[in-house]
Amino acid sequence: MTPSILLKYAQLLVHYCMEVKPGERLYVRSTTLAEPLVREVYRVALQAGANVEVDLEFREQGRLMLTEANEQQLGYVPMLYGEAMNSFDAYLYIRAPFNLREEQNVNPGKAKLRQEALKGAQQKYFERTATRSLKRNLCQYPTLASAQEAGLSLEEYENFVYGACRLTDDDPVQSWLEVRRSQQRIVDRLNSCENVHYLGDGIDIRFSTKGRTWINSDGQTNMPSGEVYTSPVEDSVNGVIHFTHPAIYMGHEVEGVTLWAKDGYIEKWEARRGQTLLDQVFQLDGARRFGEAAIGTNYGINRFTKNILFDEKIGGTVHMAVGQSYLQTGGKNQSSIHWDMIADMTKGGEIRADGEKIYENGQFLI
Repeated sequence: MTPSILLKYAQLLVHYCMEVKPGERLYVRSTTLAEPLVREVYRVALQAGANVEVDLEFREQGRLMLTEANEQQLGYVPMLYGEAMNSFDAYLYIRAPFNLREEQNVNPGKAKLRQEALKGAQQKYFERTATRSLKRNLCQYPTLASAQEAGLSLEEYENFVYGACRLTDDDPVQSWLEVRRSQQRIVDRLNSCENVHYLGDGIDIRFSTKGRTWINSDGQTNMPSGEVYTSPVEDSVNGVIHFTHPAIYMGHEVEGVTLWAKDGYIEKWEARRGQTLLDQVFQLDGARRFGEAAIGTNYGINRFTKNILFDEKIGGTVHMAVGQSYLQTGGKNQSSIHWDMIADMTKGGEIRADGEKIYENGQFLI
């Protein structure tokens, strides 16, 4: 890892992803492990004329909150976070975990109280990011915890992250502009249709997108990106979908998830491993409706790393999320959860739009 690649990363985040302008307020949130990248982002954002606030979490800060805090403390909304969601111009969240399992065994009752406390700020986040009055980007700083989760050495994981972000290209911005251009023909086709049908091994699910918008995810809100997504009409989803990849929630893996939906409502669910967690999640308000349907288009991400920022973009996959919809797509479902689950489509998978096959074996035909 050299300073030059981090400077290149910072320039991409500040200028392309968030388009930071002079006088804007930028909120940067991460952990102390990401200090080298945060330092370069701070430098580039100051050069762009922004006013920058930095919030760095230390090891096990979240776990300590959920084990030691009382009810009043669990209900407290951090001042800087709340203010940023309400009135800042840009928000950069750099994932840089110490331990991906540190909150795995916390009291679920306390975790629910904390989620409820942050619900208002999160709702404001969804509203403002939908209109881009809050320009946000979610990205990754390579840490040992994430490398181990992916089954890679730290050096291998650094190369994977920086390659997926196209930072090894001569001009990363131009590379992402090309992604935007190539994906636009896909969203144009999907936005001309009203009914979508996913078919594959264990998959036969239909939904309507009438009045909804497919979004071209080109790296501005997630880095890396490479997907097209929408929120299905809430009561239109019918059929069954089996997810081939493990679904990760708060450090827990749930494997072999299959969901059955009727008129938009998930009536039945099962998992080969993790059934109890799945049962708990579907007790949450809004969790039994789909908030997203998407197609991964980044064929440079060719391995599952147990990190949804990368995994949902894998070329040749689709994913659907239970819970919160995206307001920018026209979605209306509200929930404290947005949980993406991924299915491989490279072995006989199809997508039909208004009855026409537009995708086969993980590749678009248009």
